[in-house]
Amino acid sequence: MLKRKIHRITGAEISQPHPFRRRKLWSKPFIIAVCAVFALGVVSLFTGVYDIQGQADGWNMFFITRVPRTAALMLTGAAMSMSGLVTQLITQNRLVEPTTTGTIEWAGLGLVFVYLAVPAPTLMLRMTGAILFSFIGTMIFFLFLRRVKLRSSLIVPIIGMMLGAVISAISTFIGLVFQMTQSIEMWFVGSFASVQIGRYEYLWLIVIVNIIIFIYADRLTLAGLGEDVATSLGVNYNRIVILGTCLISAAVGIVAAVIGNLPFLGLIVPNIVSMYRGDDLKSNLPWVCVLGMGVVTLCDIISRTIIMPFEVPVSLILGTVGAVVFIVILLKQRKQR
Repeated sequence: MLKRKIHRITGAEISQPHPFRRRKLWSKPFIIAVCAVFALGVVSLFTGVYDIQGQADGWNMFFITRVPRTAALMLTGAAMSMSGLVTQLITQNRLVEPTTTGTIEWAGLGLVFVYLAVPAPTLMLRMTGAILFSFIGTMIFFLFLRRVKLRSSLIVPIIGMMLGAVISAISTFIGLVFQMTQSIEMWFVGSFASVQIGRYEYLWLIVIVNIIIFIYADRLTLAGLGEDVATSLGVNYNRIVILGTCLISAAVGIVAAVIGNLPFLGLIVPNIVSMYRGDDLKSNLPWVCVLGMGVVTLCDIISRTIIMPFEVPVSLILGTVGAVVFIVILLKQRKQR
């Protein structure tokens, strides 16, 4: 459909240069990546202090904790990676993702207000509040970005981190006033330690979000080319931006309510995929999902084994790796200039 619209506007067929070129999905590298992620999932299932095979209730614990945790790792990795990719397309900037746009801080503020309104909120209430505030915060970021004339690659994430710092300070202040600091600190420490049956099932909603992103992948790719180009090709730019914001907010809100803050994941994975495969969202989606699953699972395995029998929050591992990747990207862009 989009190719026919391009043909009508330009009057000529296009040979689908990058980023419209569709590549074969089940290539040898992709199959190897899927097998590697599957192997990491198996390792995650059998990693932990509790002796699954040596205890009488070992296999019950396996299905109560290990299987839900591994499933949560896979779903969360796909969600945050896809959110980062969509955010980068909409903002036309490779240095942004929910952590560097303040979206995750807005989700935390939504959780704070939910706890203020309801002393013991259900997971659904927390998730609803996080999604709603994530959407509001992301729209504020986009509106603020439209008024900024200087749009260098560094200014955009700086604005996002500045807004995120302000929102984080507000959350901390409210927590201090109403004695909620413990709840806030638990949210900032993103960890899968508490994941078990009955506490992670809402993460399966991420599958619906990913399907919608795949359906609208071509339109989101055109939106990443700018408002003028998208409009000339018959795409309602503002509607696509709002749709993308809703998808980002839904994914971030669900993850924030169930797991917590997972920094830089949406920055690492999309940049690695785009570096080798270009900017076509539809052909990159499977790669982003698989690589996101693998990165989160690997970081979680490290967090469980580095000081065993204790556990380091996975956000600490992700934050360290993400900060290094962020600096490398900055230095690479500076070298290209």
